[in-house]
Amino acid sequence: MKFFRVSILFRAFRVLALVLISVCANAFAQQPHTLTGDIRSHKSFHSNILKNDRDVIVYLPPGYDTAKSRRYSVFYMHDGQNLFDGATSFIQGQEWRVDETAERLIAAGKIEPLIVVGVYNTKDRIDEYTPAPDAKYKMGGKADLYGRMLVEELKPFIDSQYRTKHDAKHTGLAGSSLGGLASLYLALKYPNVFGRAGVVSPSVWFAGKHIVHYVESLPKKPNVRIWMDIGTKEGRTPEEAQQSIADARLLRDALVRKGWRLGKDFNYLEAAGAEHNEAAWAARVEGILTFLFPRKM
Repeated sequence: MKFFRVSILFRAFRVLALVLISVCANAFAQQPHTLTGDIRSHKSFHSNILKNDRDVIVYLPPGYDTAKSRRYSVFYMHDGQNLFDGATSFIQGQEWRVDETAERLIAAGKIEPLIVVGVYNTKDRIDEYTPAPDAKYKMGGKADLYGRMLVEELKPFIDSQYRTKHDAKHTGLAGSSLGGLASLYLALKYPNVFGRAGVVSPSVWFAGKHIVHYVESLPKKPNVRIWMDIGTKEGRTPEEAQQSIADARLLRDALVRKGWRLGKDFNYLEAAGAEHNEAAWAARVEGILTFLFPRKM
């Protein structure tokens, strides 16, 4: 797993490149924007808790401006640069296509109309997305502060700016890799805020599989609906891929022992042939949205 774990950390360091690229507007101009639907942007959202700034991008569902009395569920997603726009994604042109997929599923009546909030990462991504420090890599462990930023600063801001449903039943949190780790941890820590969690290709191995021990230590099962997945080729070698699957199964089994029910309030997927990248995660967005935000009949 040595090279695989280093490669994941390398992906986390990619935010450094994003910070540099964001300064050079002409670099983005070379790649066309791929935004679909009603997209709003909030530049340099400041956190007093983290003492930093980040951009926030918001997708609004069709009909938002005309249905003045309607309120909507909200899905907060990490690594906001990569969700909607090929021009801002780490690998330019390769994004999650959350906007296109949500538009299609809402129009088809497969999911409820919802607001998606893309929370950009920063140069402190590794620290902010991990609940415990990793002694080997000497980094991580600020997810509690990042969670406070989401709960105490960003969510109140979004609720004040948009017609949201404020309760946990209608609020979700999702991310991939270290973002998947953060999503599960924070949803379990704040089940009164986040009632739905998308745990995509989670970095279970980080900090000695701390997330597994955290699940095992829960005094009782909180009311959180969970989507969790892993690709079968998330590694540079077959051995690394098998280890990532084994880690995901370890976390899955811990959740089941705690009381989550597969096929009920817990969906687990091993995506055949899927690697650890935005293209693979884009292919799973439909499943994530339909499981976490199904259209109420």
